[in-house]
Amino acid sequence: MRKPKKLYVLVRKDLRSSQQAVQAGHAVAELVLQGKHRDWDNGILVFLGTRNLDQLKTCAYKLHRKDISYVSFVEEDLNNEATAIAFVSVKKVFKNLNILDLDC
Repeated sequence: MRKPKKLYVLVRKDLRSSQQAVQAGHAVAELVLQGKHRDWDNGILVFLGTRNLDQLKTCAYKLHRKDISYVSFVEEDLNNEATAIAFVSVKKVFKNLNILDLDC
């Protein structure tokens, strides 16, 4: 049996909770708009938190090195900084990141 593909969203935890939710949504929307990973069946969606921009960039580099396609969302209102990354994978790539906990 094939492992299900999971859509992972990495979001910066140094943003306010409301910003984290919005930026995660933007990253998923960007993934859809770019037409990447049409084979994901809207099954498993995993939100993970990164400490800050530096850790998000490190994760993007790791995805690039592993040849895993991803999209990065850059927010104009936050100094044109990357705020979230979305990608699809059958394996857990970031074992050191925790599930995103939004303190709403």
